[in-house]
Amino acid sequence: MRLLLALFATLLVPIVATAQTPPAASVKAAPELEARIAELPTLLMGGGDYNASFSAAFRTAVPKETFATIGTQLSTSDGKVTGIERITPASAWSAVVLVGYERGIATMQIVADPAPPHQITGLLITGMSAREATLGAVIDTLAKLPGVTGFAFARLDAAGPVMLQSRAPDRGLAIGSEFKLVILAELVRSISAGERRWEDEITLAGTGLPGGAYMSSPAGTKVSLYDLAEKMISVSDNSATDILLKLAGRAKVEAMLGTVGIADPAGMRPFLSTLELFKLKGASGGALGERWAGLDEAGRRALLDGDVARLPVSAINPALFASGKPIRVGSIEWFASPADMVRVMDWLRRHTESGPAARAREILAKNSGVGAGPAGRWQYLGFKGGSEPGVIAMTFLLQGKDGHWYAMSGSWNDVAAPVDEGRFAGLMARAVELAAGS
Repeated sequence: MRLLLALFATLLVPIVATAQTPPAASVKAAPELEARIAELPTLLMGGGDYNASFSAAFRTAVPKETFATIGTQLSTSDGKVTGIERITPASAWSAVVLVGYERGIATMQIVADPAPPHQITGLLITGMSAREATLGAVIDTLAKLPGVTGFAFARLDAAGPVMLQSRAPDRGLAIGSEFKLVILAELVRSISAGERRWEDEITLAGTGLPGGAYMSSPAGTKVSLYDLAEKMISVSDNSATDILLKLAGRAKVEAMLGTVGIADPAGMRPFLSTLELFKLKGASGGALGERWAGLDEAGRRALLDGDVARLPVSAINPALFASGKPIRVGSIEWFASPADMVRVMDWLRRHTESGPAARAREILAKNSGVGAGPAGRWQYLGFKGGSEPGVIAMTFLLQGKDGHWYAMSGSWNDVAAPVDEGRFAGLMARAVELAAGS
């Protein structure tokens, strides 16, 4: 499953980045860099001279057509570019730039060549934040999105989460790759119990796996539990996910559902692997998915153990999600409410305070999902998101700079049309930003 927002830059703008020079006191941007920055609004709206503004290496990595698509994505989500709002130089030839849009603000890193003609050699969008002024306004905007949404923001007290602001927090929704947090929780449990160690190595069988880092790994490849968990969470690697699910066992992961706070575990039973979901949705024109929809839990388990297990990976339509249209997101998915996901993050917080399981916090913090600006307002930020056409969800574990803990989760489903991932991501980034100091 495609993880939206595991890496904000990957979700919105996969533009080439170059190494940045750390900010220095009183550093000033070169006039030539400022001139290139001034070109960005026009370029992002489809104008300007692309060949003149960007270096040959950049244009090779990001053809003009790709850049135009990126610009269209941004303007569709956040409106027209309104101008450059702030420039924070990192060196004479690099800077962090805030580019204003009608409904949001994009944070970009830019690098220009010190040698004439000083073309742009690196450009990376690291975050997109909405313009809503209050957390309540963000929640109101989320509620007006087409389809159905849910939102929860809670303080994590010793007795459990205390809801601070919410809208339909108990509404069960498809959550995409956020289900991987339950696999992480089972791994944390087993490590805390001394059953496993992060350093334990798994020997891969070389059998069929969904897309990801280990999809083509030959039999005999060894990989540690830590590496698998890190990829599963930070980049939402599906192959790593299915390896860990098989190792833990479906029954043990399902046993964790109630433990971590999922109010209606039936929404994730049977607990699907990513490969199983792809087979149900994308093989034989979705015939297996049609059967799945008409079965009870026992029948679904039998289907997974039988026809689904026997089906080769090659039977999955490689263009399954190419149309961007939702595919059975109301029946073949992992379902949980925002309040459920808040409780999952609280369980992970309480069970990773010390000991070897504490390394799970490192994993959750690898990818903030919102960029450096909103993340920098918190002492700690852990994140997991998920998406497919018609589904997007984002969940955060947050520690304020005063030491208090919070969790936030939002989901948006539309069974009839694609959701605007960029718009949702910007709203959640703004929510994270505004919630700091609650």
